[in-house]
Amino acid sequence: MRPRHELAHIIEQYGQGFVKQHPQPAHHLRTLKALAQCRTAALGGHVSACTSCGTIGIAYNSCRNRHCPKCQGTQKQKWLLLRAAELPPNGCFHVVFTLPHQLNEWCMHHPAALYNLLFAAAWQTIAALSRNPQFLGADTGMVAILHTWGQQLSLHPHLHCIIPAGGVTMKGRWKKARANGKYLFPKKAIQSIFRAKFMAAFTRWSMANQQPIPQHMRKQLIGVPWMVHAEAPLRGSGQIIEYLARYTHKTAISNHRLVAVENGQVSFRYKDYRTAGRQKTMTLSADEFLRRFCQHILPAGFRRIRHYGLLSNRNKSKILGWVKSKSRAIKLMDWKQICIRYLGFNPDQCPHCNQPTMTTILTLEPRRGPPAADHFESLKPYAREF
Repeated sequence: MRPRHELAHIIEQYGQGFVKQHPQPAHHLRTLKALAQCRTAALGGHVSACTSCGTIGIAYNSCRNRHCPKCQGTQKQKWLLLRAAELPPNGCFHVVFTLPHQLNEWCMHHPAALYNLLFAAAWQTIAALSRNPQFLGADTGMVAILHTWGQQLSLHPHLHCIIPAGGVTMKGRWKKARANGKYLFPKKAIQSIFRAKFMAAFTRWSMANQQPIPQHMRKQLIGVPWMVHAEAPLRGSGQIIEYLARYTHKTAISNHRLVAVENGQVSFRYKDYRTAGRQKTMTLSADEFLRRFCQHILPAGFRRIRHYGLLSNRNKSKILGWVKSKSRAIKLMDWKQICIRYLGFNPDQCPHCNQPTMTTILTLEPRRGPPAADHFESLKPYAREF
């Protein structure tokens, strides 16, 4: 069902006042504008007619922005199918690397630098442990997906990583994870190496960019255990897709979580994990809601999904023999085939007679809006001819 409230509506109503009170960088403004215009006449569209019953309808174009809760449905599904085809059949681990909250202010002012360090430290940790004969003694891979938000839209930078339950040895043979695949590596080892790798790189970056780290903050960061969550192996492509779907092409909040938008206030649902994930409602001023949302707009050109080791584009087709045959067919699928086969609807289905006979008869230019009402009447006699 279509949600009652949308992020686009909040931006339309309160975005201008928010920007006046809280000036935003140019790429934030472009993102907010794209989200507000998504699937409106401002972006153009097309007129379709049913060749069976003559029904005519208008569909407006999507903004295709990665922060939009209405876009990327087919792209997400295609990406998930490709990843499931590439992941080894003997299972994968789900590992989450989280930055301490003491670094939140640094992430707000230097997001690209800190998030790049997070990606690098996580992969260096996994690569070092996997190559260690004491743990695996083989090269593995990783798919890492950056999330920056918590349930209440607060800043909470963390990486969701999918790691194969094994790796390729120097002799080119596949080697399974030890302990019958019950765990990847010891949790304390992952935590300590991750903290050391990140802090070493963070120190180098701060010195090179003349951004000294306060001594009290350094002591806090070194003195606390860094959160690393590692789950048991995922087995089967269905489970892998289900896990990846939660963390890939997803924005900070979906439209279905919005409860009310009125009187300068925005209410939304969230899960409170301190009370076993109970659903609760939070109400914020529109300005505060948009301020929290803008914290999660990534720097322009920043890659939030990255592939490493065996699962990198350079290596996977050479090393992993099961990849080529499975991924080739998926890459050839167009967006309509994905909608029909995996998303449960046919874009060409007529809403009146339910026949898959809708055909585009007119393209609408951006910002011109729909044709006049009398133009629909002139098109109707010709609809059956298409």
